[in-house]
Amino acid sequence: MSDLTVKWWKRHGKHRLYVNLPNGTAVAWADRATKAVTIKEQMYQDEALALLRRHLGEGVTVASAPSAPSMPRSVPTAQKPSTPRHHENRAAPLPPPSPSDDLARNPPGAGLIGMIATRGPSTAQRLLAKLLRQPSEWDSWYTGLAGERKVGRELERLTSHGWRVLHGIEKGNGGDIDHLLIGPGGVFSINTKTHRGASVWVGDTMTKVNGGDPKPYAAASKAEADYVRRVLGRHCDFAVPVDPVLVFVGVASLHRAATSQYTVRLYQEREVAALGPLTGRLTPEQVESVYAVARHRRVWLRA
Repeated sequence: MSDLTVKWWKRHGKHRLYVNLPNGTAVAWADRATKAVTIKEQMYQDEALALLRRHLGEGVTVASAPSAPSMPRSVPTAQKPSTPRHHENRAAPLPPPSPSDDLARNPPGAGLIGMIATRGPSTAQRLLAKLLRQPSEWDSWYTGLAGERKVGRELERLTSHGWRVLHGIEKGNGGDIDHLLIGPGGVFSINTKTHRGASVWVGDTMTKVNGGDPKPYAAASKAEADYVRRVLGRHCDFAVPVDPVLVFVGVASLHRAATSQYTVRLYQEREVAALGPLTGRLTPEQVESVYAVARHRRVWLRA
């Protein structure tokens, strides 16, 4: 358990974010203007980058990393034993997660809660905007958070039927998975979209809200399901079926294109309970095995 923290630093015209261990030792730092990251301790790179993306958003890049010390040429190095090819992509068994690494503790909307806490408005700013009835740049965050909480409540109803639920899974390649549902019907990567009172049309790859510009919701959901499948497959000794799901919250109507191939499941928030009766894809033992892997925060950060 590393319990890394992020600390802002500004001096001599430079503005940086430092990622530190609990004892204050810096393992990485980022230039706020360029988003270039210097890694000082390589073993913490994935976790440090994930934390910095949470503060700086997308566009974070590694500027440099310390190189490993070279071995004297006169000292022979031991040969690494070969590994059978069919095991080369299989990760070592995972120990139980520490409390800080256990995603089962995440509430619905955990990713947005973290963003609001670190980059959102102060209490005074929120009160002022409310009193003046002025829209703010943070409104979409609070709307999205309310939507994820609604869907989270609906998914939690399925736990009494052999399903497991995780929320706000931060990905090592940026962004997060809103919800992951694991049960006898397989694994479902669930993406929540809140569009109050809107008319939504969904095709195989693109979505239109109130007839506006196409948004790649379906394509992104399929890519996310592929990502989940790869991560879980590294730690499970059986094939893990993962399907993408789009859940629209607060919409007035939801339409699927007549030519759609139904590669992404579509629901409104009250309809996700339809996943509950699905069976035949994972045994109870496999459900627990997948859940034990998926709840590890570092499994996703290192992917």
